[in-house]
Amino acid sequence: MLYVKVENNVKIAVYDLNSDACKTVVMIHGWPLSNKIFEYQKRFLAECGYRVITLDLRGFGNSDAPAWGYDYDTLARDIYKVVCKLNLRYFTLIGFSMGGAIVLRYMNNYDGYGVEKLILLAAAAPSFTSYEGFPYGVSRDSVDELINSAKTDRAKFSKNFSEKLFYSPHSEEIKNWFYDISLSASGIGTVETGYLLRDERGMKDLCSVRVPTGIFHGKKDDIVPYELGVIQHEYIRGSKLFTFENSGHGIFYDELKKFNQQLLNYLRS
Repeated sequence: MLYVKVENNVKIAVYDLNSDACKTVVMIHGWPLSNKIFEYQKRFLAECGYRVITLDLRGFGNSDAPAWGYDYDTLARDIYKVVCKLNLRYFTLIGFSMGGAIVLRYMNNYDGYGVEKLILLAAAAPSFTSYEGFPYGVSRDSVDELINSAKTDRAKFSKNFSEKLFYSPHSEEIKNWFYDISLSASGIGTVETGYLLRDERGMKDLCSVRVPTGIFHGKKDDIVPYELGVIQHEYIRGSKLFTFENSGHGIFYDELKKFNQQLLNYLRS
């Protein structure tokens, strides 16, 4: 692990696996988790010859948790700072859930700097929350309930979230592992990015994408509705939608073998 300092000396934890490889992927986690969720992709991709870079967003994992900066623009800028620090070029950028919305903002704000291919995993975009003129996503009241739960009983919130991640049956141990990852987040990071998910709008971000894009979404997603993946496919020119019929939100684990192989196939395409 290494730390990259961004504005006001905020430290972002970065993990660089198989750094001598020629092809690079950068993976961005979602709410309220950390880079650890990609454990079963990092090893697999490294064994297939890829350099795999992950990071913990501010407020999560081993990164600093300042009192400010929990908006898509700042989070995208943190990624840009990491990309510049590591001098990355011609890489595939992958974002899961909230991380998917953040990488889309990166594509918009930085003209896709360094990115040759984009992959969205159950991305919470263009808006996690429904609003007038956008009848998709989750209701504002439902998101407010999540935020209130995180503010008043984060342990219970994290437990409930880990239970909703998956559609396929998994061991109690793996669900407890994801529960622990969620609890490792800071309280301020969890709550502030909850407001972010409720309030941000990203339709312009979708329209800014100019690179090949793969959209991976579970049909049984109970957190970020599958219909958002369909909308992403409609608005991102030339994108490909990969539907996982037996996956929930935790698409990277529900159908692990199928997911990893499809991910590798798209990276190689």
